Amino acid sequence: MSEEEKYEEEGYRKIDRYNDEIISDMSVKYRDILGQIGEDPEREGLLKTPERVAKAMQYLTHGYDLDPSEILKSAMFTEDYRQMVIVKDIELYSLCEHHLLPFFGKAHVAYIPDGRIVGLSKIPRVVDAFARRLQVQERLTTQIRDCIEENLKPMGVAVVIEASHLCMQMRGIQKQNSVTTTSAFTGEFLKEKTRAEFISLIGANLH
Repeated sequence: MSEEEKYEEEGYRKIDRYNDEIISDMSVKYRDILGQIGEDPEREGLLKTPERVAKAMQYLTHGYDLDPSEILKSAMFTEDYRQMVIVKDIELYSLCEHHLLPFFGKAHVAYIPDGRIVGLSKIPRVVDAFARRLQVQERLTTQIRDCIEENLKPMGVAVVIEASHLCMQMRGIQKQNSVTTTSAFTGEFLKEKTRAEFISLIGANLH
């Protein structure tokens, strides 16, 4: 089985093909932008840049072509387990919708099953499906939470995201070491004791 077939069988299609019509149209626009910022689009180093940027943008926003709910549903199982399940340190890359600059960091996701569990690889894929869109960190956090809540119907969901935003570090206030943390909880994680256990576990070096 090829790598592409394996991804598709698991309900998650790897994006390394592009829509030629969209790429062509976007390339023309990026070529115009290069000229408008004072560059020479005919310069050797920039000849293929518009196409490269168009392909990069299509890849960086391929989450619009993914259905996070279907990703979860492709690997849900009945299991009598009702303790906390945590997937932490999930690498996260997204684009700020205000400036189209990257923000990146880690997501920590937990849920307490109520008769159903999900394949562990699906949680990072849900994170990626929402992250690979134009985003704000606050909405991204709640989208991940709500997707797991609605599809698994667990006893509770917890999501914490820690990210650095280049729109803060490269422009504007230019604070290079700032990190933004957002969180969203449901069910049992609204209880202080459960939430504290989750926070303790994602902060612990258990590897």
